[in-house]
Amino acid sequence: MHTVLIVVDNPQDWTAYYPSDNVISVQDYLSQTYQGNSTSTQVINLCRSYKYLTNGYYCSLLAEARNHKVIPSVRSINDLSNKSLYSLDITNQNLLLEKALKERPLQGDSLTIKLFFGSTDIHELENLGRQVFELFPCPILVLTIKHRERWYIESIKPGSINTLEVQEEDLFAEALERFNKAVWRKPKSRKRYRYDLAVLTDPEEKLPPSDKMALKKFVSIGKQLGINVELITKKDYIRLAEYDALFIRETTTIDNHTYRFAKRAESEGMVVIDDPQSILRCTNKIYLADLLNANGIPTPSTLILSKDRQKEDLQTASEALGFPMVLKIPDGSFSRGIVKVETMADLKQHTSELFKQSALVLAQAFTYTDYDWRIGILNKKPIFSCKYFMSRGHWQIYKHNESGRVESGDFQTIPVYETPKKILNLASRAANLIGDGLYGVDVKQIGDSGVVIEVNDNPNIDSSVEAVFLKDDLYRIILEEFIRRLERKRIGI
Repeated sequence: MHTVLIVVDNPQDWTAYYPSDNVISVQDYLSQTYQGNSTSTQVINLCRSYKYLTNGYYCSLLAEARNHKVIPSVRSINDLSNKSLYSLDITNQNLLLEKALKERPLQGDSLTIKLFFGSTDIHELENLGRQVFELFPCPILVLTIKHRERWYIESIKPGSINTLEVQEEDLFAEALERFNKAVWRKPKSRKRYRYDLAVLTDPEEKLPPSDKMALKKFVSIGKQLGINVELITKKDYIRLAEYDALFIRETTTIDNHTYRFAKRAESEGMVVIDDPQSILRCTNKIYLADLLNANGIPTPSTLILSKDRQKEDLQTASEALGFPMVLKIPDGSFSRGIVKVETMADLKQHTSELFKQSALVLAQAFTYTDYDWRIGILNKKPIFSCKYFMSRGHWQIYKHNESGRVESGDFQTIPVYETPKKILNLASRAANLIGDGLYGVDVKQIGDSGVVIEVNDNPNIDSSVEAVFLKDDLYRIILEEFIRRLERKRIGI
């Protein structure tokens, strides 16, 4: 059972709330001696100031030295101490703020908002508050937002309970209660397992990287291997540190919560697949194309088109690649953001549309095959092999209809040992440029050779496709890799 300590500068700061033996002064906390592994102790640091070398700063610093889980962490304190440190991290939050305030126009050009464990009483800003708290976990945050052509976050600063008004005290108490119930809890059943693995999913995703049966298999086979596999969603961000490892089974992008989860897991010292670097490298086709080209990996003839040199680049592309050609936005997935153009008129029309989404667009020579190889690579070794056939009457595997329906082509799962060695070697060479995580490499076979189309950091693991040949062994291979990495971390390798 864990112990929660609420640390305050002065016991009088707590007089507005119910008395509790869990509330102690910062002087008492700093003077106490803790020995052994104290990971079951949780510290909520409510000191009036977290400035460098103050009691509040030392409270978080010593909590980490004592192996206590503490909020705010020293990292959060340091990040919040200088606007230049966090200004780059809140770009997405500024966009979210602008969108939210279109629904609720404000009078004036500035507003101060207090977040209590990420909660706010302004309904339109609830999502913003949660995301800011995810970036900077701190009991009380004071946001100053301003309007100058658009709404933006001017500053984010820690707040103090001794400055709260009566209504704010009620909001803080309710948020603290919710937070204490949601975070740091660890069910007793977990003690039977060697490790706890969080699997990030989105139950509402239309094209998830793992179907429901595959997710169930990860859970059941995890039990056989002594791993507690728990499915989580984006709402569980504040609980992430409870786990030993994170497996992302939701389509990854840089600008949503999947990347934040990966970054947080990495900063917590967890084993994580997909790791942030792999997400960053794989989700941007511009980076990937340049990486493959620089390392001599054969790909379809490729050019990068710039919005700033649109006229010249379109002419160059038409001459160098010919028609038809394929255009791709950097972060498309599941055949989205990819178009085939047949003429110069098509090229001008579609690039004009795509340049609204990205300053750079990828152009590739059209290379048609009846199927693409998808080679699954884990820790630099092939683990599965599939043929993904094009959707009927279409040039891509996935066909997105105007009605919103998605059609996909057939598939054939092939034993790795029956897959052409040249295809396996090419896929491995491409994946190894990214890292040692889990990747799906798409290769088009042309005669005896092949060209790499892309490397995916979040490959499908579906019970009805990728696992058809290996069945339960495919899930076991992936989970055993998590165990291997966790064991290496445990012994310090």
